[in-house]
Amino acid sequence: MNIFEDLNLDSQLLTAIKKIGLTKPTQIQEKSIPFILEGKDLVGESATGSGKTLAFGCGIIKKITPGEGLQALVLTPTRELAEQVKESLNKFSYQKNLRVIAVYGGVSINPQIHDLSKANVVVATPGRLLDHAQRGTINTSKIKLLVLDEADRMLDMGFIDDVEKIIRLCPKKRQTLFFSATILPQIKKLANKYMINPVNVSAIKYVDPSKLKQSYYDIPRNLKLSLLVHLFQYKNSGLVMVFCNTRRTVDFVVKNLKANKISAIATHGGLTQNKRTKTLELFNKGKVGALVCTDVAARGLHIDDVSHIYNYDIPNDPNDYIHRIGRTARAGESGKVINLVCDQDYGNFSRILDEYRTFLIEKEEKPYLKKIVFINPGSNNQRRPMRRKQSFRRYN
Repeated sequence: MNIFEDLNLDSQLLTAIKKIGLTKPTQIQEKSIPFILEGKDLVGESATGSGKTLAFGCGIIKKITPGEGLQALVLTPTRELAEQVKESLNKFSYQKNLRVIAVYGGVSINPQIHDLSKANVVVATPGRLLDHAQRGTINTSKIKLLVLDEADRMLDMGFIDDVEKIIRLCPKKRQTLFFSATILPQIKKLANKYMINPVNVSAIKYVDPSKLKQSYYDIPRNLKLSLLVHLFQYKNSGLVMVFCNTRRTVDFVVKNLKANKISAIATHGGLTQNKRTKTLELFNKGKVGALVCTDVAARGLHIDDVSHIYNYDIPNDPNDYIHRIGRTARAGESGKVINLVCDQDYGNFSRILDEYRTFLIEKEEKPYLKKIVFINPGSNNQRRPMRRKQSFRRYN
């Protein structure tokens, strides 16, 4: 299937897709849209950035009627993804004039209460959605379509109980769609419990393995920052995402990159929603070259033209490694993943190597590292780090 016309979409949606500039359906769209339009429950396995928002958006646009109250609910794990999905649905449905709103915490609840009274589609994080349900400010009695987006991440973040409460708030007679990068046993259990004869579809990873180069440096802990600065200064890169495991490390890395005249900006769960939104806008528009982030803050976001992924910390969960590297080498573009591995990372890196034995992750020789400006955590004092050699330790 090469064109959207073959999917039997209505003319309004085809016009919207053409206006956006899409010409060919992705694999998850091709596989899932026919079942979604038939009204079937569906579990879709698909990576971030593979086009699943348009896939479930087709069902929303077909089933929802303007002016008849709230009829579709999309649950997402993060605020940023809620906003992103809302904006995409507005683009897809602009000719139908659906009222699509995003509902999440970290911002004032009163404007949301006002908007909910007129909404046809709500894209929400579980906690704030339940808050509205308890206040009686949302009416779920007319829900025709329920979507769980990034279902595996919602489970990882501990939202399973909230998700089940929300599912039970919706009418039993509805269409239910789950989309997830990985189909965990808990997701299968949830599907069996709340879905009717669901169709299972799977798309290959959106990352092109032939376009993706993965490598690692075995580096002493005290030289990690020096190496990161070196990579920015001497590697020819476009937009770069730097992943850290904690908010504290994100702040530390950004402060030190800036001290070494590298354009960088941070996003993590400790920042206000307005700050996180502005941060992503700056990065998407290319006004800063590096986005330093945690997995939670970056999960599910659609960011184009990322050329490099730097794993300053190696993730604790091998699944998070897949999500990180999935940010580059997309849509035919090449990309590179560089892992900064010190003694603290050996265990996590070993688990990744064991889990993904087909990956070729080549070792890079440590380059000569110049002295850099170094800012201690929680301090405005600057100093030059000392460099020392450390022998390689086997960890796989």
